[in-house]
Amino acid sequence: MQWVDRFQLFLFDFDGLLVNTEQLHYQAYVRMLAHHGCSLSWDFAEFCRHAHLHSETLKQQIYLEFPSLDSDWKKLYAEKKAIYQEILARGEVELMPGVEPLLETLDRKKIRRCVVTNSFRIQVELICAKQKALQTIPHWITREDYENPKPAPDGYLRAIELYGKPGDRMIGFEDSLRGIQSLQQTAALPVMVCAAHHPLLPAALSEGVLHFDSLDQVSF
Repeated sequence: MQWVDRFQLFLFDFDGLLVNTEQLHYQAYVRMLAHHGCSLSWDFAEFCRHAHLHSETLKQQIYLEFPSLDSDWKKLYAEKKAIYQEILARGEVELMPGVEPLLETLDRKKIRRCVVTNSFRIQVELICAKQKALQTIPHWITREDYENPKPAPDGYLRAIELYGKPGDRMIGFEDSLRGIQSLQQTAALPVMVCAAHHPLLPAALSEGVLHFDSLDQVSF
């Protein structure tokens, strides 16, 4: 029996797991802050340390860095979102290693699969329009479809409610600590996919969590 045949429902994060967009989110934050006269000193690794913990952590750290920044975070985030969508519209986003063969295998075997993402539908659609492999995924839960973002389990629980069946063995893949924490509150087996030197990997590897450096290391 092949590895993928052990599970009936596959759950995936999107940014940083299936598509290489984390750097683009970082660029969008840098540009948004620059519009407000703030020069972000963080490198990409430091950005990820904050962003992968919790959305509130990233917000809090930005305000610690720039105490005089406009206090209307919703306005600032809307500006960042618009910049990010401009970046997406200008170019093609690369798939992460191992994604294409995995999605082809799941499609060929007709195994149920769903993406659960904190990204908005318009962002997902911009990326999927340029990547045929992503178009094989039949089910998508985007930020509009659930109430509380990761690390809350709302998105994954919604996916399981809609696409799971009694007795299913389920597996979920994430590249962030908050994503793993979200999966741990469901019946799915959580898998952390990140480099071995990822600063949040030790915190993510609690009991029952698997780890792969990248999806191309998974044996199908």
